[in-house]
Amino acid sequence: MNFSSNINCPPYETADGFLQTTQGCSHNHCLFCTYFKDQKFRKSSIEEIESDIKEIPYYFGAPKRIFLQGADGFAADYDVLMKTAELIHKYVSSVQSIGGYARIDNFYDKTVDQLKNMAAAGYKNLYIGVESGDDTVLKKINKGYTAAQAREQLEKIDASGLPYIVNFLNGAGGHKYGSTNARLTAKLYDRLHMTMVNTSMLTVVPGTPLYRAMEKGLYVESTETEKLEEMYELVRCLTNETIFMNEHASNLFHVKCRIPEEKDELLSFIQKFIEGNDEKKLRQYREYITRAF
Repeated sequence: MNFSSNINCPPYETADGFLQTTQGCSHNHCLFCTYFKDQKFRKSSIEEIESDIKEIPYYFGAPKRIFLQGADGFAADYDVLMKTAELIHKYVSSVQSIGGYARIDNFYDKTVDQLKNMAAAGYKNLYIGVESGDDTVLKKINKGYTAAQAREQLEKIDASGLPYIVNFLNGAGGHKYGSTNARLTAKLYDRLHMTMVNTSMLTVVPGTPLYRAMEKGLYVESTETEKLEEMYELVRCLTNETIFMNEHASNLFHVKCRIPEEKDELLSFIQKFIEGNDEKKLRQYREYITRAF
């Protein structure tokens, strides 16, 4: 099978089968990211994809789900994605759904009707790296789109009925900017119907543009306590009926719970976690996890 890099997926997708539809990242300019920097973006041909699909049973057995590979596998053209789903169901009958990472701009060229067709073809719970609903933060980390553009695309996906997940990059705004970032991100998500709000904590890795900006004094990293306070504010402001999850290795603790049913319990847990841990101890974990990225 063709994989231009190591398998990359959220922790809860590790039992899936994997299939590459794009190579590298269609944007590849996020200042915090360490992935795909040595790869030129390329879309896989349908011939490559079909060849790889035929090999899925050999490498992954009979998976119930396929998680597309590439930083944003949904940068692939609509016709290719639909043909990919058709071929997956033809050659791997066990597959019930297809997911993968996506960027907001992966949906610019896809209509509501096309997204409806993708849902009917088995695409489900696409993992969209929204990261923030604050234009200041989006510009600071160079995501390549605005909050208004993100909202427009999320509303389109919502209207299609295609299930999706959004990510919040906790701490991306930097020192003393967490509350604003949290409130504006919750505002972006308001009245949308995502399956899950997933969070990961920003880890500024040596060698990244964000790290170099920090060395020059152009960016000041949030403290670990500030990140926790920001998470608290995000949860407090969320109005969605959804699942809140932060099981990424970058997080200081891991939870998965329903909102609003378990919202008060989660807020209480976060507050107690803040009160029960000092900054020095929390920072030790951040320094440890930095070496893993």
